[in-house]
This record gives sequence, structure tokens and C-alpha cells, in this order.
Amino acid sequence: MSHEIQLKYGCNPNQKPSRIYLEGGELPLEVLSGRPGYINFLDALNSWQLVSELKKATGMPAAASFKHVSPAGAAIGNPLTDVLRQIYFVPADMELSPLACAYARARGADRMSSFGDFIALSDVCDLPTAQLIRHEVSDGVIAPGYTDEAFAVLKEKRNGNYNIIKIDPNYVPAEIERKQVFGITFEQGRQALEINNDMISNVVTKNSSLTDAQKRDLLVALITLKYTQSNSVCYVKDGQAIGVGAGQQSRIHCTRLAGGKADNWHLRQHEKVLSLPFREDIGRPDRDNAIDVYISEDWEDVLGEGRWERLFTTRPEPLTREEKRAWLDGVTDVALGSDAFFPFGDNIERAHRSGVTCIAQPGGSIRDDQVIEKCDEYGIAMAFTGIRLFHH
Repeated sequence: MSHEIQLKYGCNPNQKPSRIYLEGGELPLEVLSGRPGYINFLDALNSWQLVSELKKATGMPAAASFKHVSPAGAAIGNPLTDVLRQIYFVPADMELSPLACAYARARGADRMSSFGDFIALSDVCDLPTAQLIRHEVSDGVIAPGYTDEAFAVLKEKRNGNYNIIKIDPNYVPAEIERKQVFGITFEQGRQALEINNDMISNVVTKNSSLTDAQKRDLLVALITLKYTQSNSVCYVKDGQAIGVGAGQQSRIHCTRLAGGKADNWHLRQHEKVLSLPFREDIGRPDRDNAIDVYISEDWEDVLGEGRWERLFTTRPEPLTREEKRAWLDGVTDVALGSDAFFPFGDNIERAHRSGVTCIAQPGGSIRDDQVIEKCDEYGIAMAFTGIRLFHH
């Protein structure tokens, strides 16, 4: 461990000098490989907090995929279905550890956004997890440790320059945190709020029961939001975030953005998508992009004459608007978390279209009654946490 690490530059190449350091002590981390940059460390430290809290709250290994200081995906280590293995590019016969399952889920939530991500792992990185990471385009990884076999695999990425960070899992930061903006120092108490089942005990809707699975998914949503740039909304299914809307000025835009990502995650499991006849020479990033366009309203961009031949062996049939709506109408048991209150019932309308059956949000709007009424209309259970989770 060292007292400081000199960085090549800050957020941008013209921002020099740049370093990270800890006043009065050694840094609780060690760079084992590569040369992480300013944004890499921001992603690493935020994502590490997220996965360590997910592990504490659920008792399961957790992983996160971060881009520009917000999670593209976060998940706990539930096993993968055959369909999820296919859409996450995980071989059907590959043996996965719980940690590897968590990473596959975190990376697979929004593969377009996760391109070039920074990875966080709650547990010592094992060989199955490293083997999954090896095949993805990524900037680096942070974990409390690495097995010798896993480190050897990761060290080969980027011709030996892949960013690998080891962090002390017992490190506890100071209670007061500071940062400077325009030369002025801001100071506040660190966000040390523990998110647990007590926070979702105040269910205010007619449907007042939450299953254990719903409680788990709401905790995943709230902990994810705790480290997502605000305003933010998070959709969760089976222990993994499937849609994160970050940094929007309007709450409804958060809900729509995250809902659209959640819908895309579900549509990727449609039989037409699973059977797309890709050419063998088309790599993962290009497949991800083609699938994203194929299930959008701009499908002609990949299926038009002179275009489909670049991707497919035969021209696929479009996934029609009616087929997409029919598929999404069958989606259910999705959880939704919001870092601040919903001011209008339109957020609930949008959430309902993406299969949401339970919600956790702070409450406190002058229109809470309208939001509750809209939840009751759809039989959605909603808990008021009483706590805002803004993160900037």
C-alpha cells in the first residue's frame, strides 16, 4: 500500500497534475496491474461500495458494471437460466461460481452501456469469473483479492496492461468527506445509511404484502441507487438490475429511460432475437449493437437491403410492434426503486407497462395520494422508505 498514486491526468488529458491520496495514512488499495486513471478510480471506489453493501444486505456474492460513475448493471449471484446464458454469451457447459453468475448478470443487464466498463466484485475473484471477464471489453476490475489462476487470466488482458486493483475489505473511511468545486471546499457526513428490510416495512398501498423475493429485489434497487448519479430510478428482476436511469433532470425521464432498458432486457429473450442468424465473423460488440437496433423502431437500419448481409446469413423477419407489446405484456414480478419521491402518477403508469409489481420510494410528495391511488389501480405494492438517496 502507498500514501498516494500519481495519475496520468484527471477527467480529461488537459487536467494535470492528478493523483489520489489519503491524508494521514496509506491508501486502502493496491494496483496489481495496469495504470488506472482518474475516472477508473472513481468508478472503482463507487462500485466497490455498492457490491460490498449488496453482499452484506443479501448474504450473496455481488458484482457491478460501472460506466462514468454510475452502474450499468449490478447483481447478486443467482444461477443463470439457459436463456440468460445465451444472451450473456456464457457457454452452456461452463461451470459458474456464484460470483461468476453475479458478474454475468451485472454485465448482461445493459451490454451496450457496459462496453468498456469498470468491474467490482464483492469476493475474491475466482477462475470462472476471470474467464468471463477475459472475453469482455473492460477497463479494469476491483476486488478484495484474486486467486493465482484468476490473476494469471486477467493479467493477459490488454497485453498485460489491464487495470487490476486489490482493495482492503476492512477499510472504513472517515465519517466526514470533502470535495472541491471551483476552488471551494464542500463538506458533509459520509452516506453511511444501511439499507435493509426495515426501510421497506412501511407499505402504504392496499396490496400490503411483499414476498421475500420482492424484498430482496427492492434492496438491490435501493443499494444500486445509492451509488447512481441522481436523479435515478432502477428496475430489478431476480436479484439483478435490468434497467438503470441515471442523471436525469426529470423523474419521469428517469422512469422512461430505465424502463426502456428493462424492456430491452426482456425483449432480448424473445424467440426471434434468440434465433437471429448472425454470421460467424460478427463479434460480441457488433452483435449487441445489432440486437439493440433490431428490437428498436429503427430496425430497418440492420434489416434494410444492403445492410442485413453485413450481419446475418439470411434476412431475419422484423420484430413487430405488436409482437413486442405482446411479449412485454407477459412480463411481471419486476421491482422498482427511486432515489426520491414520485411527484406524479405517470411514473406508475410507465412502471406498470414494464411489469412492475412492487415499488420502494421515499414518499413525501404533495401528490402521494394520487401515486398511491395509481398503484392500487394496478395492484402494485409500494413502500415509503422516508429516506432520499441522492448521489452527486
